[in-house]
Amino acid sequence: MLASRFALRRRVWLASAARAAKNRGVAHDVQSRNGKVPREIERKFLLKRLPPNLTIEQGYLSVKTDGTQIRLRKSGRRHSLTIKRGRGLSRQEIEIDLTRDQFEELWPATAGCRLTKTRYDVPFGKHTIEIDVYRGRNEGLVVAEVEFRNERECRLFQPPEWFAAEVSGKSRYSNVRLARE
Repeated sequence: MLASRFALRRRVWLASAARAAKNRGVAHDVQSRNGKVPREIERKFLLKRLPPNLTIEQGYLSVKTDGTQIRLRKSGRRHSLTIKRGRGLSRQEIEIDLTRDQFEELWPATAGCRLTKTRYDVPFGKHTIEIDVYRGRNEGLVVAEVEFRNERECRLFQPPEWFAAEVSGKSRYSNVRLARE
């Protein structure tokens, strides 16, 4: 067992040394092209808390077999009612702002069909990637969504290398299904 741990550490060290040598070579190449060594200038901070408006609570008032959904959402201090129609990548969506009192009056009607998630917005070129980290019974699920101005832009989108499988249109990952399970 000690021999296998040593072998593992040796492999990790060799891989690390190889990466470091490769990185020095890349840095040398950059330096030789423009005569300057690249610099990183950064500041890092601890957080007291996450910024507001990241936690989203949503519940569904109605879900029809034709894909029509009526959803309530609370995100920070914003409350809304959304009607979505259709299926697939492109759907009709109407969103109506609600007062807190209106939201609280309707919220009990969503019992049994709710979910909670934390959303992080990540700028990516001309787009914003919305990363949703689910809580409760969906704990551990993390998905990314990107919205587009038109279908052509949607087709041409090249996801970043840190994305995994696309699940667009797969009912297993729809918020309605996640809220019901």
